[in-house]
Amino acid sequence: MLRFAADENFNNDIVRGLLRRKPDLDIVRIQDVGLSGADDPKVLEWAAQEGRILLTHDVITITRYAYERGRAGKSMHGVFEVSRSVPLSVAIEDILLLAECSEEGEWEGQVLYLPLR
Repeated sequence: MLRFAADENFNNDIVRGLLRRKPDLDIVRIQDVGLSGADDPKVLEWAAQEGRILLTHDVITITRYAYERGRAGKSMHGVFEVSRSVPLSVAIEDILLLAECSEEGEWEGQVLYLPLR
């Protein structure tokens, strides 16, 4: 199953909903691993080292740095960009679907925009 890291400003209601639905989901919040206030390149580097897909709402800077990592040949297990306008239930369902149906490494170097529809 996929491993996730929730960006510092990622909606905690989504994180709580994910864990309520799937208590064994491997998800950590960036602020809980000592990276509160860290810049985006450092967050992406940490997520890559930990083998985690980054969940974010930051469509401007995180995605830019993610694509820069790819162009530089650096590893990145993926970024799931979740629109702030998506209802919580849809975001939770989409992330759980991807967590359960994706294979390890499937999202390497990619940015995926949610909702899936």
